[in-house]
Amino acid sequence: MQDKSAFTPPSLLLATIALSLATFMQVLDTTIANVALPTIAGNLGVSSDQGTWVITSFAVCNAIALPLTGWFTRRIGQLRLFIGSVVLFTLTSFLCGFAHSMGELIVFRALQGFFAGPMFPMCQTLLLVIFPTSKRSMALALLSMVTVVAPIVGPITGGWITDNYSWPWIFYINVPIGIFAAITVWTQLRAREETTTTAPIDYIGIALLVLGVGLLQVVLDKGNDLDWFSSQTIITMSVISAIALVSFVIWELGEKHPIVNLRLFTDRNFAIGTTTLTLGYAAFFAINIILPQWLQTQMGYTAIWAGLAAAPMGFLPLLLTPIIGRYASKFDLRILATLSFMTMGASCLIRAQFNTDVDFRTIAQVQMFMGIGVAFFFMPITTIVLSNLHGAEVAEGSGLATFFRVLGGSFASSLTTWIWSRREVYHHANLTESVSVYNPAAEDYLQKMGGVTQQHLAVVDKTIEQQAYMMSTIDYFWLLGWGFMALIVVIWFARPPFVRSGAPASPAASGH
Repeated sequence: MQDKSAFTPPSLLLATIALSLATFMQVLDTTIANVALPTIAGNLGVSSDQGTWVITSFAVCNAIALPLTGWFTRRIGQLRLFIGSVVLFTLTSFLCGFAHSMGELIVFRALQGFFAGPMFPMCQTLLLVIFPTSKRSMALALLSMVTVVAPIVGPITGGWITDNYSWPWIFYINVPIGIFAAITVWTQLRAREETTTTAPIDYIGIALLVLGVGLLQVVLDKGNDLDWFSSQTIITMSVISAIALVSFVIWELGEKHPIVNLRLFTDRNFAIGTTTLTLGYAAFFAINIILPQWLQTQMGYTAIWAGLAAAPMGFLPLLLTPIIGRYASKFDLRILATLSFMTMGASCLIRAQFNTDVDFRTIAQVQMFMGIGVAFFFMPITTIVLSNLHGAEVAEGSGLATFFRVLGGSFASSLTTWIWSRREVYHHANLTESVSVYNPAAEDYLQKMGGVTQQHLAVVDKTIEQQAYMMSTIDYFWLLGWGFMALIVVIWFARPPFVRSGAPASPAASGH
């Protein structure tokens, strides 16, 4: 049987650029619309609450499509799936920009999210196919660089386009990139042979997956707005989602032709790698949520300045990633992952020392320091995830691991805002107790302001609120810091040797 991992395109550089651009475009689109939401809602004449469905619809359909990637690959082949996804993603991007009502935009964003699903796993799979075995670490390192930089660039780009042009252009910019990527990848890889298999369609598995994952994503996106389990809607959707997901797992494990290959979790490296990827990415994502939010709401930063304060995180990965990709194979990948978790954990513990007088330079320096950890995060862990997978399993494993990574980000997004606001209420209540006529320090502070008046009490309350949010932010960074440290223990349960992903199977390597 021909080894399909031996294929080399006419121009490896051109194929790599096109694949990376497509992935950059897709990852960028997960964050680029966030800052434009108020403008979009205002222009289309709806409330900001209705506008959030622009984000939710994309996330729900993206989460549904990701676990289906392996099945799509078996049915239509890796290259056709990638090209089809890019073309349809590009088309729906154009339709998003062309939408004349919020209803239209939500439908097109949902379709865009679904077609975006297979793009990252397929890009990962095709890069492993076209790179020589000795350089596959470099391919994964390159992809990790795109994964880190795109979410940072997204909000800044979205804000700039919305301010200087109009919101449809955040979607229209995908069109030329998508056309270039689709044509280039097709011309470079069309000579590669692919095999497809036709198996009965697991309709029950698909239905349970759509119901369970779809409702779970809606719960995570809308939980904060509806006050979680105080809402009958959230309770109902959570119960249905839990029943559907448990049923899905039971059904898939007993199905002869499952829609999602859950048996991949019987491989130790895949299970450990996916767990650390999901939890590590969730913590990384939480930092990217809480830091800009705190800077904008409590420290007086504009969206652009908050973005600039966070941006240095992407600088060192750009410099270090090619070096890591080149030399990573000479090290135990668990050591590189440990370095990543230690650095990101330390950066969180440093932020836990911040106070309301912290300046822009200090924030940016800590972000840059964390960039060292980010550079060592994606490539080693992705290699561990895929190390024992071969052939069709690589696409299945990549899709499944990406699904859990995205789901981890969704959990982080919801829980970060919830924990942050809850801890603020707790600290606010404790601090307010100190402001009374029985506290000499509080009495003295108010007298220096000119006495106890409603206006002065409002100023004091605003100061208490700022300090309460600062204390809540410190609490959360302590939690994230020690969470990263705990992942060091988990990653050492992975078992070497970590065979380069997609390498031809050997009896020793493939014995799960």
